[in-house]
Amino acid sequence: MSTSGGQVIAQVLRDHGVQYLFTLCGGHISPILVGCDNLGINIIDVRDEANAVFAADAVSRVTGIPGIAAVTAGPGVTNTITALKNAQMAQSPLILLGGAAATITRGRGSLQDIDQMAVLKSIVKAGLAIRRNCDILPVMERAFQEARSGIPGPVFVECPIDLLYEESLVRAWYSASGEKHKTAGLKSKLFQFYLNHHVDKMFACDLDAMEAVPQEINTPEWKQQKREAALKLIRKAVKPVLIIGSQAMLHPHETAPLAKAVEKIGMPVFLTGMARGLLGASSRLQMRHNRKDALQHADLVMIAGMPCDFRLGYGKAISSKAKLISVNLSKSDLTLNRTPDLGIHAGPCEFICALGEAGLFQDNAEWIRSLQDADKRREEKIHSLAQKKTEYVNPLLFLKKLDAFLDDGSIIVADGGDFVGTASYILRPRGPLTWLDPGVFGTLGVGAGFAMGAKLSRPDSEVWLIYGDGSAGYSLQEFDTCVRHNIPLIAVIGNDGGWAQIARDQVEVLKSDVGTRLNRTDYHKVAEGYGGKGFLIDREDQILPTLEQARETAKRGIPVCINLLIGATDFRKGSISM
Repeated sequence: MSTSGGQVIAQVLRDHGVQYLFTLCGGHISPILVGCDNLGINIIDVRDEANAVFAADAVSRVTGIPGIAAVTAGPGVTNTITALKNAQMAQSPLILLGGAAATITRGRGSLQDIDQMAVLKSIVKAGLAIRRNCDILPVMERAFQEARSGIPGPVFVECPIDLLYEESLVRAWYSASGEKHKTAGLKSKLFQFYLNHHVDKMFACDLDAMEAVPQEINTPEWKQQKREAALKLIRKAVKPVLIIGSQAMLHPHETAPLAKAVEKIGMPVFLTGMARGLLGASSRLQMRHNRKDALQHADLVMIAGMPCDFRLGYGKAISSKAKLISVNLSKSDLTLNRTPDLGIHAGPCEFICALGEAGLFQDNAEWIRSLQDADKRREEKIHSLAQKKTEYVNPLLFLKKLDAFLDDGSIIVADGGDFVGTASYILRPRGPLTWLDPGVFGTLGVGAGFAMGAKLSRPDSEVWLIYGDGSAGYSLQEFDTCVRHNIPLIAVIGNDGGWAQIARDQVEVLKSDVGTRLNRTDYHKVAEGYGGKGFLIDREDQILPTLEQARETAKRGIPVCINLLIGATDFRKGSISM
């Protein structure tokens, strides 16, 4: 038997270190799935195509190797749109393999045949198409290059079904197709000639003789004088602030030198997005609260790996008197909303490490102490709010107890609005790449996919999925996937019976809660229906015993859902971002 296109794709994935392929099965992609399975790549079949992409996204963030998802043509591809856009905006390097109609029937009304490239071109970094078997190796190698070069992002590879099977089988199909249309005369002969000629063009290359040529990953190069200029500004500053964003975490194996460099530089730092946890649960330099106030009093702000978007008040959160250094892989993000005094087009991790090589900077002890004192006052306020009685369980109290309960290897996945927003102030990621959130797109529904990808990538880590009861509705069905594939994550659903983050402002401003009401559903029973283990917490004295039971259950390989009934607080009143 000759090598099939599906086998070639599988071999490329294995050669690039891919261990998992996330999918929802479909006839258009069967040869890829079987090829991967035969080579020992684990096939994780989910219940919604979006979650296949979310899982691939998480794998790429945690391992640095582009995550891989494969979905069938048409609706299989269109179901991934939100997840792809989320990955694009989060700058996650992943590859989506999409099935497509046979080359001979393209545009002729075949099943699930649409112009997929036109649909996806604005939400992927690159859209690549396989048109003949000669394309398979170079297209796949280019997909890995495109996903990781420059500003990383998702790449779509369109895979027509007839190029995934072996040549002899496809020739037999097209020969049979010609026979069906056979009638006496020239027309039938011309039709069969056309089919044979088309197949000859499709299979113009000997796949067994072709060799993959890995392509170089391109990254921007920065000039030495940029480093010297940054050092000069930092050494001169009395009240500097460093902000590190997700882009600095694109190279998981370099997080240790990055953390060491931050400590050497000595600037007080705020960590955002995937950078949470970079310095561990506690560092004298890391500030967790009052960022806006710190930025208004700073005389130097260095932003590494994020733009001046809504999170920084479109640049207005930073004092107009402060010097601004911006480091980013994106030229447009360097100057978004505010032009920096010094812009460095470079990878934030690489540049910060280069700054750290200059040695220990002057310790701004008084400035750091003032920020630490402000942090402490905010922590005391949170502690006070956590003691207040609410209906059912005070969410702040639960999160404080959970934070104390987490072990040093825990990974936290955030998927929700109000409850998860509260968690971001209280839960302390224990190390680099132990906090996963959707990113700047603010997508609800990433939870199960992210948690599955994280747990598979780090099987020895406890994975805690922090859900809002609204966001849980997007992916709770993936408990079925977790049971079938032995992925023992622990989900906590903050169940307040509504879309609380939206209701806060809507009720106060518009005097209506329309569209924001939910039932306090028995989500723990839903998880048990899929084969997981469910727990209900509706009293404070149940918190620690239930957390212990959840941990022990997960250790036995069973996914857990904790349905946490919570009351309302004013902790995040007026916090909606626009």
